[in-house]
Amino acid sequence: MASSCILAIDQGTTSSRAILFDRSGAAVASAQRELEQHYPADGWVEHDPDVIWNDVVQVCREAIAHAGETAGIVVGDIATIGITNQRETAVVWDRSTGRPVHRAIVWQDRRTAPLCRRLVADGLETAIRERTGLVVDAYFSATKIAWILDNVEGVRARAERGELAFGTIDSFLLWKLTGGRVHATDASNAARTMIFDIARQDWDDELLAALRIPRAMLPVVCDNACTFGECDPELFGAPLSINGMAGDQQAATVGQACFQPGMLKSTYGTGCFALLNTGGHLVPSRNRLLSTIAYRIGGRTTYAIEGSIFVAGAAVQWIRDGLKAVRHASETEALARSVEDSHGVYLVPAFTGLGAPWWDPDARGAIFGLTRDSSLAHIVHATLESVGYQTADLIRAMSDDVDGAGAGGLPATLRVDGGMVANDWVCQSLADILGMPVDRPEVIETTALGAAYLAGLDVGLFTGLDDISDAWRLQHRFEPVMDVATRKRKLDGWAAAVNRVRTGNGS
Repeated sequence: MASSCILAIDQGTTSSRAILFDRSGAAVASAQRELEQHYPADGWVEHDPDVIWNDVVQVCREAIAHAGETAGIVVGDIATIGITNQRETAVVWDRSTGRPVHRAIVWQDRRTAPLCRRLVADGLETAIRERTGLVVDAYFSATKIAWILDNVEGVRARAERGELAFGTIDSFLLWKLTGGRVHATDASNAARTMIFDIARQDWDDELLAALRIPRAMLPVVCDNACTFGECDPELFGAPLSINGMAGDQQAATVGQACFQPGMLKSTYGTGCFALLNTGGHLVPSRNRLLSTIAYRIGGRTTYAIEGSIFVAGAAVQWIRDGLKAVRHASETEALARSVEDSHGVYLVPAFTGLGAPWWDPDARGAIFGLTRDSSLAHIVHATLESVGYQTADLIRAMSDDVDGAGAGGLPATLRVDGGMVANDWVCQSLADILGMPVDRPEVIETTALGAAYLAGLDVGLFTGLDDISDAWRLQHRFEPVMDVATRKRKLDGWAAAVNRVRTGNGS
């Protein structure tokens, strides 16, 4: 066991976790803390970066202590640290103190939608699409940085003097872990800012100028597997090396071993994110999906097409915390199974706007088809089904994008992961709505596993990507059983429901 464990830090939208993995990919110990969400205005979502940092330190210490109690593992058995994170969430902090100048603006936040419309009006939409692979949307980090610079007193002047640093959560954690010695990010997180040229692999000066973001604020961009730095020894009792870093969806792509062009994974957590590996091909999307970086290893970039859905598991959280209809999210499976179908009910979970392929920041959630016979079970059934409908929209658009692009076709199966896919009913519903087999691996928390693999790859615990592929294990395959006519009727009803919440303000 000596020096063969990997500590994975998984800082997500709703919680912070630490998981210790052994070389086989098995979780040895873990700890988790829920993260408080702040909603200061309609469509605004914020996190406290100091709380994130304190939670990350605590869950790492708890996981290490638990591993010691249950398996006799000590800090010296940990070969490396890997970090994965909620993407696009923006933090600006003081270089001298490490203190944030404002709460983190979360990826779900829509406050900068007017600024995005101004960028489009100023003729920057094509440049942003061609250079960054992204659509112009409040989802991404750049306009969040601009908002902080423009709306927090004194911040712009301090940034221009070089006193402040910007980073997504990975970069902020790396800074704090290394005691302020390292200001860096990885290529996958940089690709989600809307100011990074994914072909040239560098920050784009024209886009920085358009948003008035000083280049001096930005981190150095590194490979996903490299030596990022060492954490302060007083944090965990040893100067552990940090060797892997990736945004959560790219980390899940690695954890799912989707290394060949045409391989597709979809992660169901707070949101839903499907990534299709396109290899060395940077494929422009014709369907308002995102061209992005899957991973960069050894200086070689692998690209992907991504479809991003803002609300998946968050809709279940709303049923629990908003409606207070259930005490535990796990209760939704039994409710969904208790009725044969949704009884014509559709829930469009556009709580913070519609993501791909619509990109309508002003759309809001709605329930359609309610009758006197509708019950809570029908609403829950419709809520869980909405995950499959949204995934079907993404896969249909991906299929069109890669057709003839020389980047591999769509696979015969979909690999799924994330907390929602522990629900068998959700997985079967996905297979039925998509009309394709759905593969659930033995380890469904593949974001943390992917970060561990990247770190292990850099320190030699894995010989290469083939070694990681060999470690992937299927837990269950869900085959579609729904007939074609029923599938078409359900998808047509979903399309009608989506059209009713769209506002026409898509970017």
